[in-house]
Amino acid sequence: MLQYIAPCEVEIMEKFNRTLRGYDPDEVNAFLDSVITKVEQMISEIDKKDAEIKSLKEELKSATVSKDKLEQYERMEDTLNRAIMMAQKTSDQLKIAAHRESEVVLNDAKRNANRIVNEALIKAEKIENDSMTLKRNVNIFKRRLKDIVESQLEVISEIDKIEL
Repeated sequence: MLQYIAPCEVEIMEKFNRTLRGYDPDEVNAFLDSVITKVEQMISEIDKKDAEIKSLKEELKSATVSKDKLEQYERMEDTLNRAIMMAQKTSDQLKIAAHRESEVVLNDAKRNANRIVNEALIKAEKIENDSMTLKRNVNIFKRRLKDIVESQLEVISEIDKIEL
């Protein structure tokens, strides 16, 4: 696992004192103890770094998930904004169409009202003419009836003059 040996450690290995059977065992053991300590420190640091990397990966994953959710929410927001804009546009178009239709209905109602008023005026004029004609006819009838009654009275008067 550990392949790299620091240069200062190599120098330490070269400084071992030689004894009858090789290097001095106390110095070698002391060196091995320091190497073990350093390796344990390195392993501890590696474990800390691994934990930190794992934590950062989880944060990155969480950030990625949050980013994905944020993008999804932004897409939803864009969709909703487009839907709102379309609804507003449709509403405006409906208002315009309703206004146009109300103008058409109002104009038709005005034309119908004018037609009805004109027809009523024509009927009123006809009724007035009929009424005047009827009055004339009644007056004529009265005069004729009066003439007939007067002529009958004359006949009666003449009958009275004739002595029987």
